[in-house]
Amino acid sequence: MFNSKIIRAMTQDGSARVFVIDSTAIVNAAIGYHHTAPTATAALGRVLTATSMMGTLLKDPGNTVTVNIRGDGIAGSVLAVSDYSGNVKGYIQNPDADLPLKSNGKLDVSGIIGSGSLSVVRDTGMREPFVGVTNLVSGEIAEDITAYYVESEQIPTLCALGVLVDRDYTCKAAGGVLVQLLPYAAEETVTQIEENAHLLVNVSSLFAQGKSCRDVMDLALNGIPYDLFDEIDVAYSCDCSRDRMMRALATVGKEDLTRILAEEGRIECECHFCDQKYSFTAEDLGL
Repeated sequence: MFNSKIIRAMTQDGSARVFVIDSTAIVNAAIGYHHTAPTATAALGRVLTATSMMGTLLKDPGNTVTVNIRGDGIAGSVLAVSDYSGNVKGYIQNPDADLPLKSNGKLDVSGIIGSGSLSVVRDTGMREPFVGVTNLVSGEIAEDITAYYVESEQIPTLCALGVLVDRDYTCKAAGGVLVQLLPYAAEETVTQIEENAHLLVNVSSLFAQGKSCRDVMDLALNGIPYDLFDEIDVAYSCDCSRDRMMRALATVGKEDLTRILAEEGRIECECHFCDQKYSFTAEDLGL
């Protein structure tokens, strides 16, 4: 199990709730599973980082949130799923997606994402899950998450995300900040949060310099009294299983399963999130 950390706080005047994550271990786990190229690592890492924080906004155990970035760039779909505790898993359709660095020396995440949409699905155990969809505004992920909350859920939000890839293609540092204004937020608090935003532009560099989640929280809420109310260990965690794969196969038509078994002798399934492989015979499937 690869562990990262989220801390959560609220301003003392009740104007905003704030989340900070050091997601370095989560991103390194994803690299280990998916063998991503540097720009793909940055894209997937940002989506995992944001989704983990969003997961901790869920109300009950058993709830999940899925964030899916569908762009027309070479990355294809980038998807992450988080549970109530912030544990997250994800994949990128093209893990080899990579482009030359931008003129400012940054990885060209927007270049591999392209234009498209961002969807958020919250499964809270109700008959129909909540689904929100917005157009991508930049493909840089953080700005797209911000726009999603403002447009789809009418929650003024500040999101900062960063993934710093090392020379050996591992993740040197990754992290994020999510600030959400609450109803009747004090104008002076809102103004101060906006003024602090520039301090979070290179959030991954802050963690690379040895800053803690609390240090980054102090920057996000510089000049604003706040109460830290918890600290959560989070991880890249896939909950796939042989039984779950078998239930998925049960949704495939008997005719198709019989045909594959006749051609291959067995059916091989692979989990998109952790690359775990499962093999099934006709006897396993009752055919």
